[in-house]
Amino acid sequence: MTEVRSSEADASRFRVRAVVVGLVVMAAFCLVAARLVYLQVVRHEDLAAQAESNRTAVVPIVPNRGLILDRNGVVLATNYSAYTLEITPSRAGVLDETIDALSKVVDIQARDRRRFKRLMEESRNFESLPIRTRLTDQEVARFTAQRYRFPGVDIKARLFRNYPLGDVASHAIGYIGRINQTEKARIQDSEDEANYRGTEYIGKLGIEHSFESALHGATGVEQMETSAGGRAVRKLSSHAATPGDSVMLSIDIKLQKLIEDLYGTRRGALVAIDPRNGEILALVSKPTFDPNLFVEGIDAENWAALNESIDKPLLNRALRGTYPPGSTYKPFMALAALQLNKRSPSLVVNDPGFYTFGGHTFRSHEGGLGGVDMHRAIQFSSNTYFYSLAVDMGVDAIHDFMKPLGFGQSTGIDLNGEVRGTLPSTEWKRNTYKRADMKRWFPGETVSLGIGQGYNNFTMLQLALAEATLANGGIRYRPHMAKAVKNSVTGAITEIVQPPGVNLGYLPKNVELVRNALVAVNKGGTGTRVFMGAPYTSAGKTGTAQAVSLGQNVKYNAKALEEHQRDHSLFAAFAPAENPTIALAAIVENAGFGAAHAAPIARRVFDYWLMGEYPSEEDIAAVQKGQASAPMGKPRKASEVPLVAP
Repeated sequence: MTEVRSSEADASRFRVRAVVVGLVVMAAFCLVAARLVYLQVVRHEDLAAQAESNRTAVVPIVPNRGLILDRNGVVLATNYSAYTLEITPSRAGVLDETIDALSKVVDIQARDRRRFKRLMEESRNFESLPIRTRLTDQEVARFTAQRYRFPGVDIKARLFRNYPLGDVASHAIGYIGRINQTEKARIQDSEDEANYRGTEYIGKLGIEHSFESALHGATGVEQMETSAGGRAVRKLSSHAATPGDSVMLSIDIKLQKLIEDLYGTRRGALVAIDPRNGEILALVSKPTFDPNLFVEGIDAENWAALNESIDKPLLNRALRGTYPPGSTYKPFMALAALQLNKRSPSLVVNDPGFYTFGGHTFRSHEGGLGGVDMHRAIQFSSNTYFYSLAVDMGVDAIHDFMKPLGFGQSTGIDLNGEVRGTLPSTEWKRNTYKRADMKRWFPGETVSLGIGQGYNNFTMLQLALAEATLANGGIRYRPHMAKAVKNSVTGAITEIVQPPGVNLGYLPKNVELVRNALVAVNKGGTGTRVFMGAPYTSAGKTGTAQAVSLGQNVKYNAKALEEHQRDHSLFAAFAPAENPTIALAAIVENAGFGAAHAAPIARRVFDYWLMGEYPSEEDIAAVQKGQASAPMGKPRKASEVPLVAP
């Protein structure tokens, strides 16, 4: 039987389906419309920015680093242009294959590959990254001939840091090196993050570190249009980088080099200061090192030679080496006694060659000096006189007087990393030692403080600052190395303002008494032979400080000790005595008596600064061996001696 379908029913079902489909379609269009409204209206600005970011890239332009100059305009740190072989990863194909092929044309070491891999991790793939730096002309020529084989590889000229005088003043100037992870984290947490984008190097030591912000400059930017694959298509805009400013120092680099030459292969430090304003004229630490080794990352062999050397060439002895001041401390003890009314300058003390206290005998001059007043005690360096003076004053009175002079304190110099040393007191000992029986200060420990031994440990910078303050009548200026900053754009020179001097309130008659005694040291005392014939009047004090402790009954014998255990040679002085323009403190490690090693260096420094004289080659060689007193041979005019030998 044939079923007869109802056309009315079919039409009804069709209409229902059509309505459902229409509603679905309408709902879909509504969703699309809503999405379009959301994307084009609600999120318009956000998505437009994302699209622009995908289309463009901002590439930093690293600024040229500022120069470092000495007080006479001699360039101590500069930049030079050299060719680098660079790869743009997004254009270079398979990188490993490209580098392997390049290594057959240009010498590429394993460390070059490691550095390139590290740079890739920190950069975008459209940035040009160096795989080799400082190419030779031959390497440039070889690559240029085969340039067609290496898409995405180019030779570019970049600026590199250079220290033209090599190891001269390396501890003062410092060096730059690649930014490490610790430095990178610090930069990212600072306001300078944007200014260091693209920067690979940063100051690590000395002036390079302390004046990093001035030397670095302001980073520029280039906005590049890129393809979907990250390839640079064209430059959209550019904002040039601003070169770093030049820093002008107070040191005289020719004087600095002379002092370093006078030390020769010996270890030690010397700091020379203008007492009238605190300017550092020379800051010497021997041995030195070549800062150029660190610019591109020092190799393992050179690092081991520097880091493992028993002479510690990386140690800045002027700022971080601490030593007993020995007899150079005695003039300050005398000034303290006068200021605190602890001893009359006319009081005569018998010096039999020893001093006994608490059942212990402390050594002085063999045979003794007999009766000495304060003047003679300084002139002939009587230990007995200053042993008894220290006991009379007490450790805390000594501490309180020496602290304002800068002993055991941060001097505030514009170089980072100085250490405080040790200026002992009863409080210091309580805080330093853990054992209860060691916290107590024993009266016998005060005795050696009077001659600059015992717990006393200071830097040459601190001793030089104290000497400069004494030379300046008790007015202390903050020591500093940077005099001015020269703007890289305008050329304007801005003096670096220093705080005013601090008057420590010494009575002029007390300063004059100590000054006269120090003049007598160089006229008829331990410095007589060294300053014989000098056309100016100088004031100074020799010193010999123990590197290792010896028993009171053990006679010192340098030949019986290892070289690093022998006494240090010290000298502190200023000149001209009546109107000082230079003060210094010097130490020659393990060299023995101050008059034989440290004082001759000081004499040549004064001759250079006051007379414009440069010692003869013969004289320099004799000083290096500790075989000179007064200058020998005919001195040269300092202005006629080249800084770098022709």
